Amino acid sequence: MKVAVDPYMLRTTPLLELPGLVAELGYEHIELSPRDDFMPFFVHPRANRAQITAFKRELDAAGVEVASVLPLYKWSGPDEAERQAAVRYWRRAIQITVDLGCDVMNSELNGRPEAAAASEAQFWRSMEELLPVFEAEGVRLVLEPHPDDFMEDGRGAVDLIRGIDNDLVSFLYCAPHTFHQGGDLADVLRYAGPMLTQLHLADSFDHTGSSGLRYIVNPPGSTARVHQHLDIGQGEVDWDLFFATLAEVGFDGIATVCVFAWEDRARQSLIANREKVAGYVAKYGVGS
Repeated sequence: MKVAVDPYMLRTTPLLELPGLVAELGYEHIELSPRDDFMPFFVHPRANRAQITAFKRELDAAGVEVASVLPLYKWSGPDEAERQAAVRYWRRAIQITVDLGCDVMNSELNGRPEAAAASEAQFWRSMEELLPVFEAEGVRLVLEPHPDDFMEDGRGAVDLIRGIDNDLVSFLYCAPHTFHQGGDLADVLRYAGPMLTQLHLADSFDHTGSSGLRYIVNPPGSTARVHQHLDIGQGEVDWDLFFATLAEVGFDGIATVCVFAWEDRARQSLIANREKVAGYVAKYGVGS
């Protein structure tokens, strides 16, 4: 199992200094998430050949590997012009991933929950255009349901990904989204089975708790989705059940620490969470 770090809390670190810092924190793998100077949210990548070459050189020098590249584009949105633009951005992101020597990308389903059917139709159009590119480049795609996507439910997302019927496409379970995916993490992990190839690790509180009054959002009836990416142990995800179930299903993929809540103590947080993950992996024999 590869334990990676999402360096989003470190995004003000200059790009070429990032691999060394990641190594200092004790990680050998990085999940490269959006940053404005390389691959921003929702717009065309900014990276050029010189920047990619320099970043790859620093990764090699630090002994850090890009385990996965995470782009976020509106490839399932109901606006067709936005969808077409997103496909163009995806094509460039795939090439950058290959140039970095990485063969895994992960992303969200995107789209709009209030227009789920239309968004899913757009998703399929985008997949028809992009799957041949993934196949030609030998890049795997790992997809997760996200709060406010056209598909938020864990089992429903597994069914959707299964319907793609391509060995290059698999499922990512995001632990801090547990309570938006149906709340039964063991059920979703078992249901995904061998399709489960990647994890996001952070904690969250159950927004459905206390009769739905755990969080009060005004005006009443707001469709806002609330969750956190806290340090492991700060929320209500059942981590013993989580790691025990991973061992049960034989998980041996990428597990990314993606805590976002503590930029004021980012280094301490990322070190502490790496140590917590190592403890649970040893306790339950995950990936062994």
